[in-house]
Amino acid sequence: MTQASPLQHDCPALGQGRAIRLAEGARPEITFYIDGTAAVAQAGDTVLTAILMSRRAVRHAEFGPEERAGFCLMGACQDCWIWTEEGHRLRACSTPIRAGMRLCLAPPDLWPAGMKANLP
Repeated sequence: MTQASPLQHDCPALGQGRAIRLAEGARPEITFYIDGTAAVAQAGDTVLTAILMSRRAVRHAEFGPEERAGFCLMGACQDCWIWTEEGHRLRACSTPIRAGMRLCLAPPDLWPAGMKANLP
């Protein structure tokens, strides 16, 4: 039996994500991908909002098991860095979501297999 990633577990009080939409919801829906899994956001959402609508966190703390879900929400604290599948970093709190975005919550594995074999 495989265990779900801690960043993917459900929050019974709120549904699947950490955030819920309270008021408006008339914007067009768009599809994007988190670690290869399709997710839905609304046009105009930030990447952070889009992720937290379907997940509880965007990453784990560097020095412990705690989940992180952004902190300042204005691009100053560096708590919401995530990656594209191509390996580019972006701040989830200040980057607008785009249809088809392919995001990784952990750094992507960018080393070619042959180079890994030569590492100490």
